[in-house]
Amino acid sequence: MKHTGWRKPTPGLGIAEQLAQAGERVAVPKTRAFVALKRVGAHIGLKAGDMMLLDTLGAFTQAQDWEEGQRPIVWASNAYLMEQTGFSLSALKRHARRLAENGVISFQDSPNGKRWGRRDAEGRIVEAYGFDLSPLSARVEEFEELQAELQAERELCQRLKRQITVARRIIRARIEAAVSGALRGPWTQFTGLFEELLDRLPRRHQASEQLERLLAWFKELQERVEAAYLKATGAINPVENTDKNDAQVMKKTQEMNPREVISEPHILVTNQLIPVISNSSEKEEAADVVPNARPEERVDGELEDWVAEVRKKRTALDLPTIMQACPEFASWARNMGGFLKDWGDLHRVAGQLRPMIGISEHAWNVAQDRMGTQVATAAFALVFEKHSAGEVASPGGYLRGMVEKAGAGELHLERSFYGRLSGQAA
Repeated sequence: MKHTGWRKPTPGLGIAEQLAQAGERVAVPKTRAFVALKRVGAHIGLKAGDMMLLDTLGAFTQAQDWEEGQRPIVWASNAYLMEQTGFSLSALKRHARRLAENGVISFQDSPNGKRWGRRDAEGRIVEAYGFDLSPLSARVEEFEELQAELQAERELCQRLKRQITVARRIIRARIEAAVSGALRGPWTQFTGLFEELLDRLPRRHQASEQLERLLAWFKELQERVEAAYLKATGAINPVENTDKNDAQVMKKTQEMNPREVISEPHILVTNQLIPVISNSSEKEEAADVVPNARPEERVDGELEDWVAEVRKKRTALDLPTIMQACPEFASWARNMGGFLKDWGDLHRVAGQLRPMIGISEHAWNVAQDRMGTQVATAAFALVFEKHSAGEVASPGGYLRGMVEKAGAGELHLERSFYGRLSGQAA
C-alpha cells in the first residue's frame, strides 16, 4: 500500500507514513495502543476533538487488523464520520490533519481520493484506502516510556512544591519575627525579594526545571534570611532554635495539597515564630553583638551583588517556558524529535525545521554566531510560532532583524515569550 501522491506532501505526513510502515511489522493489541496514546495525547499536542475522531475510527477496526503484517485502515465516509462525531466537514479535516501531522494516523490515499476497502472471507483487509492507524502500533513503546517519564515528572513536581512551601513559610516566619522584634538587618530588602519570589509561584502546571530553579532561589534567600536573623539575635546554637519550628512547618506542609499550597502564597504563619527579644535590656544586649550593624534600609555590597545576580537569573529563558509559549512550534518539535530533554535536542530540531519556513542556512548560521546557540534557538522558536500564526510574512528577514537588535542590545526575548504566555492565560 503506497501513497499515490495526489495529496500535498509535508514532512509530518511523510513521517506518519514511515511510522505506518513500521507499525505493519509489529503486532500490538488495539486496546494497548489506544490506552498508551490517551495517557500522553495532550502532551504531544492532541485536542479532545482529535481523540474523539480517533475513537470513532478505532471502532471500525477489528482484532486481526492489528496483527503483524496487517494495517488497521478505516474507509468510513466523511458523511458518516460527521454524523458520528458532530463535526463540520472543515472540523473533521482539521482533526484528521492534526492526527496525521502528530504521527498518530497516516493517510492511505487512492488515486482518485476516494476511500474504500474490502475484506476476505476471514475478515482480513485485502485492499483498503482511507485512514491508516498503523502508526499507533509503531509508537506504543514510545508512548508508554513517555507516560512513565511524565509520571515521574509529576511526582518530582509535587515534592518540589512541598519543599518550596517549607522554605516559603520559614522565610516569612523569620522576617516577621525580626520585624516584630525590631531587630537590625536588611529586612526591607529581604521582604522585597520574598514578594518577588511569591509573584513567580506557579498558578498552573510548570515543569520541574522551573520549580527546581524556584526552589533554589527560595533556599538561597532562606539561608540569607536565617543568617541575618541569627546574627541579629546573637543565637549561639541555631540548630536548637530552628529544628523544632522547621519540623512543625514541614509536618504541616506535607499534609497539605501541593497545588493548594502553591496557589495561596500569602498565607501567614504567625503561631510558630521563634520567640524574639522583647525587653529593652535584652534588645541592647542583642545590639551589642553587632555594634556596627547598618540601618535596616541599607544592604551591604555583597547582598546588593547577590540581589542583582538573582534578578538577572530570573529573566533568563528556560525550555519549558518556550514550549509553553509556542504551542505550534512545540507540536512540530515533538513530532520531529520526540521527547525533548534539553536545549541540545531543541537546537537539533530547530535546524531541521528551519528550511520549512524559508530561513536560509546562512541566516541561521549568522544568528547562532552572533546570538549564541541557545538564544538563536529561542529566537527561531518565536519566529516559527509567529509565522505559523500569520504574524510574520518573511521569517528570514524577521530573524535577521532580531540579530541586529541583539547586536544593539535591544533584543528582549523574555518579554516576548512571557507576553505570549499572558495572552494565552487571558
